[in-house]
Amino acid sequence: MPDSKIDYKKYLDPSVISKLNSLELKARLVVEGFMVGLHKSPYHGFSVEFSEHRPYMQGDDFKNLDWKAYGKTEKFYIKQFEEETNLKSYILLDTSKSMTYSSGGHPSKLEYASTLVASLAYLMIKQQDAVGMALYSDKIDKLFPPKASKSYLIEILKNLTEVKAALVTNTANCLHEIAEKIKRRGLVIIVSDLFDDIDSILTSLKHFRYKKNEVIVFQILDPMEISFAFGKDAIFKDIEMGDELTTQPYQIQKAYKEAMLQFTNKIKNDCLSTGIEYNLIETSQPLDKALLSYMRKRSMLH
Repeated sequence: MPDSKIDYKKYLDPSVISKLNSLELKARLVVEGFMVGLHKSPYHGFSVEFSEHRPYMQGDDFKNLDWKAYGKTEKFYIKQFEEETNLKSYILLDTSKSMTYSSGGHPSKLEYASTLVASLAYLMIKQQDAVGMALYSDKIDKLFPPKASKSYLIEILKNLTEVKAALVTNTANCLHEIAEKIKRRGLVIIVSDLFDDIDSILTSLKHFRYKKNEVIVFQILDPMEISFAFGKDAIFKDIEMGDELTTQPYQIQKAYKEAMLQFTNKIKNDCLSTGIEYNLIETSQPLDKALLSYMRKRSMLH
């Protein structure tokens, strides 16, 4: 359990955590802040203690019994080894250029998403779950199969630190390809702004469900992408294509917000109708919202 004298909960604030350089440190502090909050919340019933043991079950090899634990508890426990994992998870991170957008002092969507992915991976391996990761843009850039070792976590964090945004995106094709590559079903987590053809994306998300995976979607958006609260004339430039548009934002704000709400609601409703958990996350929001969604899903799978 983290040192209760330290205010870990402040590290759930993206503006605080973004000031740290080390992604490993970010992940650790975010998870510890999350754990402190979890133990003081109505959700403390979750199985969140990081144990290296599990209860003895009929058929287990006696050589793996922990006799020290028996001496303390008079109950039989089996030593849990790294390969004995509870859940296989795959985290898929969109690294396209649109993810680099940020406004008003908020971290970019890609920075926020990378910290979230790192924190999820850290939490999963602490729970002795296996985690894999895919980085994609218009193609799959990296694909790591699920493993549960601490050395593997370091490799994942290293690759996250070295992420460079690609110019264009093709989320749907990449997700279809990844769905075909996943041979053992598990939990699939997609972290993206989902800025692509909406019908193609929804079809690709359903592909994971067709393959019997559990799915969580984190749609990461900057607050300004939702509110469109620009106060003066502006030139808007397409980050990926380079197209420019000069306009007075207040004149189109209402129409924009209605279109964005329609866009996010369609994704949300289609996800929910096919058993996919959907979360809209703004880069101004504390990171524990996403971690709690993962923990809820995990608890349902056990």
